[in-house]
Amino acid sequence: MRVMVGYELEVKYYIQDPKEMQSRVISLAAKLHQPRTHELNLRFDTPGKRLTRESRVLRLRQDTAARLTYKGPSQSQGGVRARQEIEIVVPDFAAAQALLEALGYQVTIIYEKLRTVYSLEGLLVSFDELPYGNFIEIEGPDAESIQHLSQRLGLDWEARIEESYIALFERLRSAYNLEFRDLSFDNFAGLPISSTDLNVRPADSTSGASLSRTALSGHQQGVS
Repeated sequence: MRVMVGYELEVKYYIQDPKEMQSRVISLAAKLHQPRTHELNLRFDTPGKRLTRESRVLRLRQDTAARLTYKGPSQSQGGVRARQEIEIVVPDFAAAQALLEALGYQVTIIYEKLRTVYSLEGLLVSFDELPYGNFIEIEGPDAESIQHLSQRLGLDWEARIEESYIALFERLRSAYNLEFRDLSFDNFAGLPISSTDLNVRPADSTSGASLSRTALSGHQQGVS
């Protein structure tokens, strides 16, 4: 069993051209840390949503391994998100889920993404393909190194996103009365989402995306 205990410092950006941004990262002699991998994430909470109220996260993830993760409340540190993180690699995803449910936790949301990770000068650069758009996350030992790499990649520091992927999803659900619970590729199939819909600004462009929101505003039901 592998255990990781520490603090996570990261920043994320919405990007319009992930292929171009990936080329920039590779041009800096970055090494492939994790090839493009599908992630299945289960977020757990108590029936009364105590963890959510306290801004804490209990998550079970399946990617290259099964990982059980706890995250504490986040705080801003030099413009990046910092939070306590404890992660355990568990031998069996289904058994870990059964254990959490036996303890009274329940799945509150299932979300998925595709992630490719590069290592560069002691930092991790993740390209995340979410059902509602493309993002880049930079994780490092301190805010200064994260900001420096952001600048080298031509990312607009002022366009960084402090909210989580789930928070962005909840914004969409609230604004457009989406009735499905889970952030899945199936639920968003045929549903174009723009940076305007998410209320974010592309960090690799001076202007926001302008895809039509007709499908979004008319999409009232989905599969959970």
